[in-house]
Amino acid sequence: MSHRIRARFAAALFAVTALSTPAFAGTLVGTVIDAGGVRGLQGAEVELVELGRRTSAGPDGSFRFADVPSGSYTLRAVYAGADESRTSVSITEDGTTRTDIALSAGDDSLILVIGQQANLGSAISRQRAADGVYSVLTRDAVGQFPDQNVAESLRRLPGVNILNDQGEGRFVSIRGLDPELNSSSLNGVRLPAPESDVRSVALDVISSDLIESIEVKKSLTPDMDGDTIGASIEINTTSAFARKKDLLKLSAEGSYNDLTDHLSPKGAVDFSTKLSDNIGVAGGISYYKRKFATDNMEMDGWDEDDGVVYADTVEYRDYDVERERISASLSFDFKAGESTTLYVRGLYSQFDDQEYRRRLTFEMDEAPSDGSDTTAEFLSDGGEISVQRDLKDRFESQKIRSLTMGGETDAGPWKLVYSASWAKSSERENGSIDPVKFERKFEDAGEFGVRFDYSKPMFTGHTITAGNDLFLDPSEYEFDKAEITTLSDAQDEEYALKADVSRVFALGTGEFTVQGGVKSRWREKFYNGTFEVYDGFDGDSDLTLADVLGKQDYGLALIEPMPGKKSFRKFLSTNRDAFELDPFDTDQMSAESDYSVDEDILAAYLLGRWDSSTVRIIGGVRMERTKNRMTGNVVTLVEEGGEFGGEPVEDDTVFVTPQSFSRSYTDWLPSLTVRYEPVPNLVLRAAGYKNLMRPKLSSLAPRAVIEDNEGEFGNPDLKPYRAWNADLSVEYYFGRNAAVSAGVFYKDVKNYIIEYTVDGGDTGIPYNGQLLDEAKTWINGDTAKIRGFEFSYSQAFDFLPAPFDGLLAQFNYTYTDAKGRVTTDGDLGDLRRVGLPSSAKHTFNAVLGYEKGPISLRVAGAYRSKYLDELNDEADQDRYVASHFQLDLSAKYKVTENVQLFGEWVNVTDEPYFAYQNFGGSRRLLQYEEYSWTAKFGVKATF
Repeated sequence: MSHRIRARFAAALFAVTALSTPAFAGTLVGTVIDAGGVRGLQGAEVELVELGRRTSAGPDGSFRFADVPSGSYTLRAVYAGADESRTSVSITEDGTTRTDIALSAGDDSLILVIGQQANLGSAISRQRAADGVYSVLTRDAVGQFPDQNVAESLRRLPGVNILNDQGEGRFVSIRGLDPELNSSSLNGVRLPAPESDVRSVALDVISSDLIESIEVKKSLTPDMDGDTIGASIEINTTSAFARKKDLLKLSAEGSYNDLTDHLSPKGAVDFSTKLSDNIGVAGGISYYKRKFATDNMEMDGWDEDDGVVYADTVEYRDYDVERERISASLSFDFKAGESTTLYVRGLYSQFDDQEYRRRLTFEMDEAPSDGSDTTAEFLSDGGEISVQRDLKDRFESQKIRSLTMGGETDAGPWKLVYSASWAKSSERENGSIDPVKFERKFEDAGEFGVRFDYSKPMFTGHTITAGNDLFLDPSEYEFDKAEITTLSDAQDEEYALKADVSRVFALGTGEFTVQGGVKSRWREKFYNGTFEVYDGFDGDSDLTLADVLGKQDYGLALIEPMPGKKSFRKFLSTNRDAFELDPFDTDQMSAESDYSVDEDILAAYLLGRWDSSTVRIIGGVRMERTKNRMTGNVVTLVEEGGEFGGEPVEDDTVFVTPQSFSRSYTDWLPSLTVRYEPVPNLVLRAAGYKNLMRPKLSSLAPRAVIEDNEGEFGNPDLKPYRAWNADLSVEYYFGRNAAVSAGVFYKDVKNYIIEYTVDGGDTGIPYNGQLLDEAKTWINGDTAKIRGFEFSYSQAFDFLPAPFDGLLAQFNYTYTDAKGRVTTDGDLGDLRRVGLPSSAKHTFNAVLGYEKGPISLRVAGAYRSKYLDELNDEADQDRYVASHFQLDLSAKYKVTENVQLFGEWVNVTDEPYFAYQNFGGSRRLLQYEEYSWTAKFGVKATF
């Protein structure tokens, strides 16, 4: 948008402000609640029929019309699942009239706020009232969320795909896009990422026991942060004013995982109360300790020799994990008079992860001696075969803390919204062993042989054909190396200030709002790592695997002998002085990953909004100014006899050179959103907007490792992703609690970021005064196009005869065609068109529920098709993750009005994780994991 156009647009908006307030005007305020008086109905649509003015109820059910001419009017209220309400109101001049509206569903008003139908009705109502393309999940008035993990809950929404870690949903992909292209916020506070190398936040860190709602906003308006291309995920905790009655909920749960044969505990407390008419407090605490296992198999180095396809590395991995999560939230709300509401909201979540990984690895340095279409046999006669047995004993702790305070003031037609916030995320390790390795190398003729069977795509078996006694003898495996994490400290912290002001003008058959605001964010992310690498043991005797032996609990293959989970840590603590430090590897590991990046953002926007009974138009522009300050280390590894800075080096040496960069850039982000309701219950939406996504801070970091004239480094010159977007949708709301919608979307993305390896060729690649033969870094790709279609259907069948009137169903499907052009093979002129990473072409979710009397049942299925996980130079080296379908069952039974028993069966079909590459005419296994099923059961009491 040019400066001239922006100036004209601003002049047009401010010209409207010259319109005078109608004479003899007053203000109408009120609250929409359920007839049982339990809670406010957010998303209820409220209309002054004669004036054609419409608004939607806020989180506490409140609504407001300013500049209403004195007279008598009809006030209409609509909410999914409820009967329509029409009330007569009289407005007096220069005064405030209050009218509260109670909605009910026939004789049973509680159906609006409790149970599966309450969740469905709330989601439909808030989607209908939204400005743009929008999906929502809510919990009911007694604090029940559809799922017990935030990421798992989001799986139920249109276009949402969950990327699992150890069988549990963690990262959220929306419309088939990389999770890195989403933004996440909590109570309006942008959440930083605990991990050192990502922007995306793993949403299983936050317990769903504390969450009131999750909103997924797929299209943007100027008042929203502009840095999201997938969607903006907005998580909200409870406000005491949202409930009209006090709440105390207690829950206790046991969780059983089939692989571990272990029962894990979980408990939660949730409360909300008003200390007076003007002061409320709400909060909760949740504790969960989960013990589970993963059986894993990984392969690498697929190649072909004399018609035999084989992998040169085969790993069998046994994971045993214990995750402990504690989350707590606290919120204070205060009504400072008739026009001002203030709040303070805080959250603390800690996620501790103790992981033991024991691994058997085969590494072959030559092609197989023999083989067939489905087998490959390796003999030590033809080349060295290394067999390694190692252990990872890692404990890490992630923390997310946020605090926000703010409020809003309504003064006649003016509204002021303001907030200040702080959020900090961290991930810390101290003392992890990652890993300790014991190795036996077989090099002599006839000493060892192994045959691998590839006949099953998701499983590779092995058979020892020679040297089995040596293979199984733990004393044959000598200590090779131990890497100890003295400290791994990643921190991501952000402060923000925000203020918005708006002015409403009544204009006959609708109202026009002028709104503007500013927001400033200050973010710092850094990583500091200190490691010790030991490559020798000078004790009274040699250290072998026999000194730290344990037993396997792995189901895919025989991998004994194995280290014990805790044996090596005990041995290390009593024999630390006998281990020999490798100074070269220690210095390298301790310097190569350190970095610090500051990201300061100043944003301002201006928008105009027209609302009538049939049309809503929101147009405007947002400006975001970004400044970066980046520091990192150039780590140069020089072997004995080499040179550094023109001087000879006598010993293997690590040279560390700090470097720093600064930069700034400005983005103008226009948008236009139209919501049109030509006939009652039919809603059409259209949105066009520009947005961006800034690079991962770790990719910007100017850190580099240079060895043997090859380099790997970050890129402080990376440009942000920039995209033009279009959304079109149609929604039809039929029945009391039913909706069907369909839409298309399009995104044209520039500067897509990929990891890239450049071949220096004859001229070399200049970096810091030297020419490199090869360099691996992050670069901006060419273009990416994302096209797609979404369909969603939800309905409660309360019109059916008993007992079928308790049925409800939800179904959604999304098709995404996400393609990008990237350069490959070190030739900047060679373009390859590929699917974007983490982009699943097909996703669908289906839920069939039944709720009547004390019984509540649900069957939920989630499917996503395969997606590209990693892009490589050649198509047959690309990594794909296979399609996934998960089935979950749940049941609840209300023993009394206050006590409910529940049970869940998660991953009923024992769906595994399978990653592969298309090589040699078949899918070749890269990673396989199985988790088995988990059963959960417990009791909830509400008072």
